Amino acid sequence: MQNYAIISIETHLFFARIMREHALFLAAGFPCKEKEQIEKADFFRKEFEHLLCDVVAIADGRIRPCVLSSGEIVTEFTIPAEKRTSLLTGIPIDSSISEGELALRAVHGRMDSRELISTIFSIHERALTLLHGLIEFKECILKEVGECTLFTSNYPLLIEHILREAKLYCTLVEELMQGHCISCHKLCQTERFWNQIMMEHALFIRGLLDPTEEQLIDTADHFATDYKRLLEMARKQDCRAMAKTSLAKTIEYRDFKAAGADGILKCNIASIILPLLADHVLREANHYIRLLSC
Repeated sequence: MQNYAIISIETHLFFARIMREHALFLAAGFPCKEKEQIEKADFFRKEFEHLLCDVVAIADGRIRPCVLSSGEIVTEFTIPAEKRTSLLTGIPIDSSISEGELALRAVHGRMDSRELISTIFSIHERALTLLHGLIEFKECILKEVGECTLFTSNYPLLIEHILREAKLYCTLVEELMQGHCISCHKLCQTERFWNQIMMEHALFIRGLLDPTEEQLIDTADHFATDYKRLLEMARKQDCRAMAKTSLAKTIEYRDFKAAGADGILKCNIASIILPLLADHVLREANHYIRLLSC
């Protein structure tokens, strides 16, 4: 029961925040004439924010040390990035949630009650309902963008990217509701998924940097090529051997992303990258590193 509670809480702490930010990025990317689309995106932003807040309320003492120290929940850049992004976009972000996460403590042997398990199951149900709606919303956006009937400043590939992440979250929650241990996912499947995500991050970063940032563009391009190569190699090699290569590459990439988040916050990098997007992709790299390391 305790492991079920811990894995469930960790899953929602990471992914509910990611979904909230996906909704924010979608809202920020629509032109002002698309009021209905902006309102839909803002609905999901608010609802995932409420969900995340409720998860944080039960998370203290129920997170593994490796997760708490990984930087996948919050980083040193998260709160400044939230405040700057809110200022730039006019979209409200409740940074008290991030402050609460910074105060969370690791597992310390507390017993979990039936009431807690019931609360967690309720969170699963809420998350699934929201995810089904968000997935449908993202699919509709992608369809309309493809038909040239809707404009957004977000790349079509980025919309596909965040759609895949929502579907992964949905799958993980469904497995938890069925009593399966999601930590038992096959390494090869996990590695392929996150190597694809890392490759696409590099493609987005490359495309969102100002053309004058030639060195950073070249570096991002090299990372995209490296992860494409890893995806190709994964089809031919033992995934256990590949995991070491993916880990080393992602640690290097994480450092690049951290420097990028810092540079964007300090206004030292010319780009159209929102500060919170820079922190968002950093947290996802930290999450992948933890999956490869634990």
